[in-house]
Amino acid sequence: MVDVKNIVVVGSGLMGNGIAQVSLMAGYNVTLVDIKDEFLDKAFTNIEKGLKKSESKGQLGEGVTADALMAKLKRTLDLASAVKDADYTIEAVVENMKVKKEVFKKMAENSPAHCILATNTSTMSITEIAKDCGRPEDVIGMHFFNPVPLMRCIEIIAGEKSSDEAMETGMAVAGSLPCLRGKRYVAKVLKDRPGFIVNRLNAPAQIYLNWIFDKAAEQGIPWEQIDADASVMPMGPCELTDFTGIDTAIHVENYYTETLSPDFKPGKVLTEMYKSGNLGAKKGKGFYDWSAGRPKIDKSKKAGLLKLENMMAILLNEGCRILEEGIASGYKIIDDANMAGMNSPGPFGAGKNNYEAWSKLLEDLVDETGKEYLRPCELMKSGGFIKMRK
Repeated sequence: MVDVKNIVVVGSGLMGNGIAQVSLMAGYNVTLVDIKDEFLDKAFTNIEKGLKKSESKGQLGEGVTADALMAKLKRTLDLASAVKDADYTIEAVVENMKVKKEVFKKMAENSPAHCILATNTSTMSITEIAKDCGRPEDVIGMHFFNPVPLMRCIEIIAGEKSSDEAMETGMAVAGSLPCLRGKRYVAKVLKDRPGFIVNRLNAPAQIYLNWIFDKAAEQGIPWEQIDADASVMPMGPCELTDFTGIDTAIHVENYYTETLSPDFKPGKVLTEMYKSGNLGAKKGKGFYDWSAGRPKIDKSKKAGLLKLENMMAILLNEGCRILEEGIASGYKIIDDANMAGMNSPGPFGAGKNNYEAWSKLLEDLVDETGKEYLRPCELMKSGGFIKMRK
């Protein structure tokens, strides 16, 4: 395992500056790299603000000051020189394969032979990112959740050629990074598959939601009633989709359409919103009007269209697929990662007692929706997952 003292973070956006902040808090020397000084200026301001806030709450440790940590943070526009003394790099640039490959080639060519090269991608193949850099054995995935200082989960993902040493070092570095909201949880992802663990687990729910959105539109059911169906959730699916962005939903669904199943293809409602530029909260309009701030949603009347038990059955089925594909070694990792990454319980606790009934629910749902991807897999129907706890 590599002894890590110097970390280089490439990309100083929201994720990059969050990663830099927790790396400083863990005691590492950190260099932040970007392509413009103005990006680095903004990141330094955000990091200092975050550290001073933590200092005021006594979260930095005895005798540790924000100023002392900021003194361990360097900045540069020159990636090649930044990685000369790096023990570990974390790439957090735009989700564009061409750009990522260029970054990894430059990091691989200019960093020491022992340096581990990690990518914070949330969707892209680790194997593909590593393919042309010349050192695929040193490349791993290190997927953080946003905001980095507050979300407990980090997924460490093995590409096809990732070495054991690279994975062990990644697990150790991830485990050393503090979290301001509970204990850090590190999930080991054994295979490079779309969505890894947490995003993959939750992805097929969107197939069902697209069907719900389109059915509600056909029947003239107000969006408030769909959110009322999910009133036990902090945000209903319409409000949440607005909040995260219609464009984000479209991009993610298109990715899964290409990599998992045509059933992920965005529905009519989301496609029309996307084409019309109504992208949700950031544009002032999506399912709801956000022009005057967060909308007040009347959840007094339910549509009876969205059934949360169907959602749980879909998650259990996808969790079983994750186990079938060897992405995770046991269902406890999947449940724990979902709680740490999404602040939501995984499906296996309830699924152990309900898998037979939920398998029947999914068979009926496939008949109703025509979405074959939702059909229960063998591991779910048989209950074989129960023996796969760890």
